[in-house]
Amino acid sequence: MGSVAATPERERLLGLVIDLVLREGVIDLSLSAVARGIGSNNRMLLYYFGSKEALLDEAGLRAFDQFPRLREMFARLAGAGDLDERLLACWADLSAADNLPYLRLYFQRFGIAMRDTEQWVAFIERAGAQWLGWTREVFLSEGYSEEGSLVAATHLVALWRGLQFLLLSGIPAEQLNLTYATAVRALLAEFSPS
Repeated sequence: MGSVAATPERERLLGLVIDLVLREGVIDLSLSAVARGIGSNNRMLLYYFGSKEALLDEAGLRAFDQFPRLREMFARLAGAGDLDERLLACWADLSAADNLPYLRLYFQRFGIAMRDTEQWVAFIERAGAQWLGWTREVFLSEGYSEEGSLVAATHLVALWRGLQFLLLSGIPAEQLNLTYATAVRALLAEFSPS
């Protein structure tokens, strides 16, 4: 069964679920626990969202909208100015303390998706391709070759994800900032527009 169209009640429930998962995470979160946590029931959630996975996937996507620095990061990256400055600003956006609840949620969802890959196909495909595609477009617009833009974008997204993981692990921000700036300079020196 798929989810029903947006209604005020569906939006209300979704908002409550978003608050719940940002506050408590999604590890071992059953549909019953979600329902109890928001004062609803399994039947209502299944009616509006179709499955626990669909509900949590939509909640994760919509949670992203509550973090404007993250949501607008790629628009700023694609904007005007020196590429190195725009790339450095990306890490400031990604590592901002107010984004940590979303980063925790993202990595929890990723861990769950790796455990149950068949149920989380859409999330896995987005996780692997979305940021890579957006970043590649930026490098292409800067005059990088097809191959160079793909390699540079892959390198950059891998760097972001790795540093985000370290940030959540408690590595000092100053150390990560220095590491990122050094890696960006090396990346731009290694790859250049064709």
